[in-house]
Amino acid sequence: MAGFNRNNRGAKRQYSSSPPSSSSATCSYYVTTAVFLVLCIAGAWMLASTSVAGTTSSQAGRGQIARALSLSSFMQGDVEGVKESDGGEGNGEDERKEEEGGELQQSDTQQNEEKKEEGENQISEDGRADRSENSETEGTENQNSSETNHEEIEQEPKTEENHEETEQGTKNEENHEETEQGTKNEENHEDSEQEIKKEKQKLKEESSLDGGMEEEQKRHETESNDSNENNEDNDSKEEPKPSENTENIEQVTEENHQENQENQENLSNSSSERTEAETDKWATQAGQSEKEKERRGDNDGNPDSYGWRICNETARADYIPCLDNIKEIKKLRPENYRHYEHRERHCPEEPPTCLVPVPEGYRRPVEWPKSRDKIWYNNVPHTKLAEVKGHQNWVKVTGQYLSFPGGGTQFIHGALHYIDFLQQSVKGIGWGKHTRVVLDVGCGVASFGGYLFERDVLTMSFAPKDEHEAQVQLALERGIPAISAVMGAHRLPFPGGVFDLVHCARCRVPWHADGGQLLLELNRVLRPGGFFVWSATPVYQKLEEDVEIWKAMKSLTRSMCWDLVTIKKDRLNGVGAAFFRKPTNNECYTERRRQNPPMCEQNDDPNAAWYIPMKTCMHTVPTSESVRGASWPSEWPKRLHTAPYWLNASEQGIDGKPAQDDFNSDTRRWKDVVKNSYLSEIDWSRVRNVMDMRAVYGGFAAALREEKVWVMNVVSTDAATTLPIIYERGLFGIYHDWCESFSTYPRSYDLLHADHLFSSIKDRCPILPIIVEVDRIVRPGGKLIIRDDSSTIGEIETLLKSLHWNVVQSKDQEGVIFAEKSDWRPESSVESA
Repeated sequence: MAGFNRNNRGAKRQYSSSPPSSSSATCSYYVTTAVFLVLCIAGAWMLASTSVAGTTSSQAGRGQIARALSLSSFMQGDVEGVKESDGGEGNGEDERKEEEGGELQQSDTQQNEEKKEEGENQISEDGRADRSENSETEGTENQNSSETNHEEIEQEPKTEENHEETEQGTKNEENHEETEQGTKNEENHEDSEQEIKKEKQKLKEESSLDGGMEEEQKRHETESNDSNENNEDNDSKEEPKPSENTENIEQVTEENHQENQENQENLSNSSSERTEAETDKWATQAGQSEKEKERRGDNDGNPDSYGWRICNETARADYIPCLDNIKEIKKLRPENYRHYEHRERHCPEEPPTCLVPVPEGYRRPVEWPKSRDKIWYNNVPHTKLAEVKGHQNWVKVTGQYLSFPGGGTQFIHGALHYIDFLQQSVKGIGWGKHTRVVLDVGCGVASFGGYLFERDVLTMSFAPKDEHEAQVQLALERGIPAISAVMGAHRLPFPGGVFDLVHCARCRVPWHADGGQLLLELNRVLRPGGFFVWSATPVYQKLEEDVEIWKAMKSLTRSMCWDLVTIKKDRLNGVGAAFFRKPTNNECYTERRRQNPPMCEQNDDPNAAWYIPMKTCMHTVPTSESVRGASWPSEWPKRLHTAPYWLNASEQGIDGKPAQDDFNSDTRRWKDVVKNSYLSEIDWSRVRNVMDMRAVYGGFAAALREEKVWVMNVVSTDAATTLPIIYERGLFGIYHDWCESFSTYPRSYDLLHADHLFSSIKDRCPILPIIVEVDRIVRPGGKLIIRDDSSTIGEIETLLKSLHWNVVQSKDQEGVIFAEKSDWRPESSVESA
């Protein structure tokens, strides 16, 4: 046994050169030699491992030895041990490393791998010399510490004591077979790591082509798992003993998991960098423009820069600024109420710049012609008319719709029957030919005008915003022309002598009161030779009140020289109608015994209508062939494209040409513009209600005749009075000053058209409140077409973008923009005035 104290290499030479000769000595000799070799190999291995651990860190050394000792046990299928490793000591250390930073973690891993290679080199050179010096001591320590380590791991795997015992347990080598097996496992594991590295490199190359990081990471995890499974299959061919070093398994698993995470992060960063580089290399002009706008903080169209707010008015979603000015209405006296002045226009001193909210549940309107029969209830969520007029077939609530059976107070069984009844009563009516433009007073939900479209008749319907809740709003939602107005103290906003027929069916207007002032206003707007159709109870009932009203009406109409053509009874509806006709000459006026009502003064212009008080007088009938009103217009549709006979060729038109030439030129211009531009830029199947905000001769409306739309032609009060020409063509319109709000409900129109309106008006009033009014009138999803000079277009475009309209600028020579209103509304509100 003294030989064991010698140098390993010297002892080995001695025993191998001089063996004993006896059999017992021979047996003892070989046993001793075998044991010695086992201890030498184990000691040399542990010494090399300890040396590496001393030069690096205790954790790295334990991980290397743990791979050699326990990888075979891990590969045997100890699934529970692998699951526990996710929450064990190794995982806790990984979490602390991650908190210190991914870069430090990656650096430590690289250092451990380099030092591992140094340790292996040291084993190959000096391992034999070191094994003999450490084998006896470490063998004894490992046997004692292994049992303690195993018990403490089972009790509390995350404690510091367990950590210290594990450091000792990692040095355990029970026999030479375990060492050889660990060496093989180490080699297998190194081969597995080489395969993983190759797969990583392959994945990096693939990721640079694909650019899809999610797919790449998933594939990388799958490949790593497959590699580990192959390694497990190789190691399972060995028959290792059950592992007593559970912590070693946890460390191996955690280190593999950590390496996978680091590799995935590296791959992700590499792929992201390459993707960004490729994006910059092949960036589009549009993308670069967007980035440049973001870099500069371009806030064109930023809603915050204008401070848009929701109007906090009592009317809320139904707010009409000039009809809901409660502050001004409260100033009226009792006599003003008697003349319905509280229903007339009372505009705020400063036009509002707040935005009207949208009703909850609002949706795009039903398209025409279906909209004539039903609309979405949430768009006009009012049921009062359905409650009080449902039995007369005005409107009914039908599920999520408001339905319109087509009836009215005087035509319960349908408007079409009633319309045919009127034409049959008087041959001279001639719907759609002789009679083209009609005014319906007190229209209700405008079913009369809605069904007259089937007779090719255009009807201007109006009613006040009164206790008959939202009647005009219902009409507009149905796609029927209507405005909010009242027969009050001021003239209606129409020229004189333009309507072919005026209709009133139980319109509740006291025609005979105040010297017949309201009926005289109808006389002003009615064309000479036109009809006034009055369908009301005084015509056919014999109640005392009705009889008195009828007597007063007969006397008044006689003094006005109206001819009572006939009274007819509609047996189906049980109603009657009286047909009055305005004279076509002045003979009756001069032959009257009493000049009451009187004739208007010569300087009183019948076409003046904007905020002009009503007068109790009559205008003479034009008789000269060169004066408008002396003759009936041509039959429809010929009148649409024919210059009015009274346009004097010697007079100058709006554009400086002779008047008739100017008219024809305007007609051709808009026909070309609509055909070559507007029809392709706009989806007209979703357009019904149209407004021309600055009409001149009505050429734009005339060009849209073939479309299923109607056009409200607006002539500015500061422009030439061309509105009578528009009516002469079989179209209709209204006077208006765009420095004020329009007399219509919010969300009334599908399309607004403005030709050089803003540049012509911006010297009188700012553009901003006009754009706010446009936003109020147009429905969500509605369109706006503006033609103007470039500077004005730029200002309007900025405002529209701030309101979240979708704006597209045309490439035409003159400034043109097409815009579409979005559903956007600001969240905050302003205080009510």
